[in-house]
Amino acid sequence: MARNTNQGTGTGAATKDRVLVDEPRRYKVIFHNDDFTTMEFVTDVLIQCFDKTTDEAVSLMMKVHREGLAIVGIYSYDVAMTKAAQATSRARSEGFPLRITCEPE
Repeated sequence: MARNTNQGTGTGAATKDRVLVDEPRRYKVIFHNDDFTTMEFVTDVLIQCFDKTTDEAVSLMMKVHREGLAIVGIYSYDVAMTKAAQATSRARSEGFPLRITCEPE
């Protein structure tokens, strides 16, 4: 949402309006645990779709496994939705019910 910060002076002189633009809202991508998706698959998706290192991917996968869910990244809306859709599509093509959600930060 843009805001105009120049209230105008009424002098008739040409002035530039200064517009402040709010930062876009960011979204958390969340993986949810299930009893069917393999740990190896989750780790691989985190590496391939979310650009995690092997150590980061294993740590996040274990958090999902132990705690039931984990935030795997925080992105702009379009990036979050695209990554979640790619990972979900890959999971379905492999026969896994991996549940991925996106929530505002």
